[in-house]
Amino acid sequence: MAQSSSIKSVNDLYSANTFNTFWQVLVEHPITQEEWNEAARKALTVLSIQQSLPIEDILPRILGETAYSPKRWQLSAAKRLYYQIKPLLPRTLRNFGRQHYRRSQEAKFLLQWPVEDRYVRFQFQCLDLLLEQRGLKSVPYVNFWPNDQRYAFVLTHDIEEERGATFVKEVADLEERYGFRSIFNFVPERYPIDTNLLQDLRQRGFEIGVHGLKHDGKLFSSRTLFERRAAKINQYLHAWGAVGFRTPYTHRNPEWMQALDVEYDLSFFDTDPHEPLPGGTMSIWPFQLGKFMELPYTLTQDNTLANILCAQTPKLWTDKVDFIAQWHGMALVNVHPDYLRSPLCWKIYEDFLKNMQAREGYWHALPRDVARWWQQRMHFQAQYQNGQWNLASLPGATSAQFDHNFQGNSSQHIYSL
Repeated sequence: MAQSSSIKSVNDLYSANTFNTFWQVLVEHPITQEEWNEAARKALTVLSIQQSLPIEDILPRILGETAYSPKRWQLSAAKRLYYQIKPLLPRTLRNFGRQHYRRSQEAKFLLQWPVEDRYVRFQFQCLDLLLEQRGLKSVPYVNFWPNDQRYAFVLTHDIEEERGATFVKEVADLEERYGFRSIFNFVPERYPIDTNLLQDLRQRGFEIGVHGLKHDGKLFSSRTLFERRAAKINQYLHAWGAVGFRTPYTHRNPEWMQALDVEYDLSFFDTDPHEPLPGGTMSIWPFQLGKFMELPYTLTQDNTLANILCAQTPKLWTDKVDFIAQWHGMALVNVHPDYLRSPLCWKIYEDFLKNMQAREGYWHALPRDVARWWQQRMHFQAQYQNGQWNLASLPGATSAQFDHNFQGNSSQHIYSL
């Protein structure tokens, strides 16, 4: 009974994410749930799951990271102890420990990394099989991104300590030189908040968000503590006019987080073995998570890239952007002003911005705009008038064409849902 209740709770949080709301296919005769179920059942080989499940459980359980244990949102005793002593450890020692621990994390990881393509291929295979069922060679659908853009590009920043807060202006100046804007997520009760800086960033076209409350690793230590802190987080959200949030250290619990008064969250990711709670939603697109939109980060975090993987260039990022562009996804990166004080991190980030500036075909937007677009697109109902589809009620919406030639390759990396 407890397991059944748990599955129902997961499904409730993710129930808005359906094949219909994802694809927004433009056909005169709407696609039925039975048609989608039949296509999804045939496409399960792309996911390479170990067991069969009711089709209606597939999307919620992928997005809900249920390949991991029922205690997937709980830190181990060793990790809880680590956050107790973390403030006493020098940054170099912490990085050395994470470099040593990295191999173990990657060896035990259940997903693929840095590219996990099974859910991506599953979605495309489902539509491909549906065309086959209907005897169609192609079908139009509402483009994933506005104005015919192929993919989305989003810059986000978490400011962990005062040393990062005093470096925000330099980061904003760098991005502005290359024509970009981003969100800066501040910790309300860890360091002084410069309200003049917040106002200046807003006036320059940047966004302000909230990054936990104290950044002490204790936010999810109990539900009682979380709800007490969530009430204070909501006060800061309202005071700053912020609509977005990211948890410290990507500690997360999707059910508890429904207490937050946000339009969107940034605490989840598509695939990442290196975080304190490893895992991934496998999604390179936004999705509905209960009351808010979730924008998972899809590019490795900067500290992991430079200080754990010891990269010297942004190649890991740019290669992943190529994959995301191929599948019309969202390239979202989390970069910390705290770490950008390092010349190496600064060079990697600037080289990445140069690379992105030279590219075409993407929609660069603030996370609030991406969340609002995806929310509107999910609930959009196009009107068929005079032999054509009228998309005018969704500003920026265009139609794209899906051709019946997709080939989904089954992965050999098996996991259990």
